[in-house]
Amino acid sequence: MKAGPITCLAINPEFSVSSNQTAAQAQPALPFLPFTRPTIDDETITGVTEVLRSGWITSGPKVKEFEAKLSELFSGRPVRAFNSGTCTMEIALRIAGIGPGHEVITTPLTWVATSNVILDVGAKPVFVDIDPRTRNLDLDRIEAAITPATRAIIPVDLAGQPVDRDRLYAIAKKHNLRVVEDAAQSIGSTWNGKRIGSIGDFVSFSFHSNKNITTTEGGCLVLNNEAEAKLAEQYRLQGVVRTGFDGMEVEFVGGKFNLTDVAARVGLGQLPHLESFTTKRREFARLYFELFDTAAIRPLSLGLPPADFANSNWHMFQVILPEAKLTIKRTDVMAQMHAAGIATGVHYPAIHLFKLYRNLGWKEGDFPHAEYAGRNILTLPLFPTMTRADVARVVQTLTTILQAHQKS
Repeated sequence: MKAGPITCLAINPEFSVSSNQTAAQAQPALPFLPFTRPTIDDETITGVTEVLRSGWITSGPKVKEFEAKLSELFSGRPVRAFNSGTCTMEIALRIAGIGPGHEVITTPLTWVATSNVILDVGAKPVFVDIDPRTRNLDLDRIEAAITPATRAIIPVDLAGQPVDRDRLYAIAKKHNLRVVEDAAQSIGSTWNGKRIGSIGDFVSFSFHSNKNITTTEGGCLVLNNEAEAKLAEQYRLQGVVRTGFDGMEVEFVGGKFNLTDVAARVGLGQLPHLESFTTKRREFARLYFELFDTAAIRPLSLGLPPADFANSNWHMFQVILPEAKLTIKRTDVMAQMHAAGIATGVHYPAIHLFKLYRNLGWKEGDFPHAEYAGRNILTLPLFPTMTRADVARVVQTLTTILQAHQKS
């Protein structure tokens, strides 16, 4: 879907409205701006049509081609494609032999799938608070959380900002732990010049529709060797191993996690655009920083992400609202942004405060940095087909709302 025409809107850093005037009233009528939108070209749409007409629409030659292209992207490492980025983490844990009686360290500020997969294999999630600057797992706190039952770490690259891989793997090596990288949001990100996925232990990517490249739904797992890749294939489809024309054996329970050829063809159309998509995201992220650096917004101490243009793929641009300086809550800010024709998101509430995890013993106050971020984090629109005028519109609208609701 193409973006509609956008009226150029220059930002005025001092623009404000009275406290009884909404941001929607202050803005001219403009097309609704989603917080993300996939970009799928006509060649890909034509290719999907060809797959549909071929008669082979479930897992087949396009999945194998997609896996081969992904392997090239990740320096020749084995890659297997799946129908989600969630099952890839679960399968990595199973391949690593992690199950009941084991513990896995992870962050409480992520999509709940990250910790749910630990429960799925019968292990215990062990949360460690975030670094409030990077919003990723605080590596300084990990070793204190390690016990004799600890078997793995699942770090998350929130918004595409990579966790420090050097320190992470030094800790893992010291304590003989496996690492399952939740890189759902960081395809196209790098660490010290090396592409995320080309290094490390297990690396899980998501191709959900809101990711930097998509298969509409899907994911992939980067593995260490062909033996692990074979196990991943078994877990992907009911544990089945086939030999010859009619040989079939099942050695353990698997699932139904295979990617379709239709989805793989979308992914094949997306891969060539990865670098250009990343370049545009970085351009708009830079503009966000420039426009937020104004006299109008500085006094509010709006929390900005690290300005990392060497490593991050800028999957999302997230701010932390200044809770103590506002008379309204995040939900009201989001409602006013929506009324002004701008969508925002929440990525994410703190996991340990969900009822499921409270029932397992966690409580408010356990991880104060993650809880503060979970209450106040706000995801702003960022996708390749935005315009610079769109970014200006977002910043001006948010600034107007926050100015109108400052505590005196």
